[in-house]
Amino acid sequence: MHELSITQSIVDAVTDHADGARVIGIRLTVGRLSGVVPDAMRFCFELITEGTPLQGARLDIDEPDGRAHCASCGDDFTVPDFILLCPCGSADVRLLAGRELTITSLEVA
Repeated sequence: MHELSITQSIVDAVTDHADGARVIGIRLTVGRLSGVVPDAMRFCFELITEGTPLQGARLDIDEPDGRAHCASCGDDFTVPDFILLCPCGSADVRLLAGRELTITSLEVA
């Protein structure tokens, strides 16, 4: 479960950045093509933050779809899963978005 180590890294980064302030909320962007399961992150977050300044903090996760560009037809299209095919049938596509894994914002007291 790599979500545990990813969530631990996020908690460490937020704790360092908050510099001792109590964290009320965190917003993440986790692209649907990132390979990270947001529900697993939520579960890990509750366990990892117990006894830290982040305990009880709200974890909001935005999950944007992937987007790709087709070299064959020139269209940009949504990629809802790992099947990277353009609606025109071409597999000659370049992924533009959907693999994000970022801390978007923090809310501190």
